[in-house]
Amino acid sequence: MTTAQRSSRSSTFAWLTAAIALLACTHASAHRRDEYLQAARIAIEPTRVDIELDLTPGIALAPNVLAEIDRDHDGNVAAAEANAYAARVLGEIRLEVDGRPMPLELVEQRFPTVSAMFKGEGTIQIRLAVAVPPLAAGGHRVLYRNDHRPDIAVYLANALAPATERVAVQAQRRSEDQRDIVIEYLLDGALMKQTWWFKPSLAAMLFIVATVWFRRTRQVAGQSL
Repeated sequence: MTTAQRSSRSSTFAWLTAAIALLACTHASAHRRDEYLQAARIAIEPTRVDIELDLTPGIALAPNVLAEIDRDHDGNVAAAEANAYAARVLGEIRLEVDGRPMPLELVEQRFPTVSAMFKGEGTIQIRLAVAVPPLAAGGHRVLYRNDHRPDIAVYLANALAPATERVAVQAQRRSEDQRDIVIEYLLDGALMKQTWWFKPSLAAMLFIVATVWFRRTRQVAGQSL
């Protein structure tokens, strides 16, 4: 694949991702009142998967969700309460790479004020990540599933445009309720192969140069004698 083709493919995918995100925002504003919107954006890299999960309870559901977060009911979300709720969400997210379960790590969480949540304007932001072991070049797939509060949740899930040309998303297959998504992608091993042969080739080149230099030095020394 040429550089121009790669650039065109990346631009097209980035445009599609932006369009999907815009539709997601429109959908969110249309149903916030009585639904718990949970929107996941998934970024795939050669050795890492990052998940940005935004949870927005509608006005009618805010008291229900807040009761689970603000356990002492003091009208504030303490750090311990935020950590406990984020850990619960983490435990209800499943991620697999090529059918192998991967242990997710909680990277960051941000909680809005209680008043913002009561107005239906507060979004809980949770960032998750997992380190993926080295994979061979070729086709792979990521499975993401969210099992948090299925009784009141509305789910959205999308793959982000890859930040590297080594990853090319080929397809996204979602369940009807978008509770889970399978992302099929290609991993380009060109750079891996380049790394593999570069050092031996460099060593061989240096050896040849050194040999030629040594022979010429001996020839010059012999002529001077």
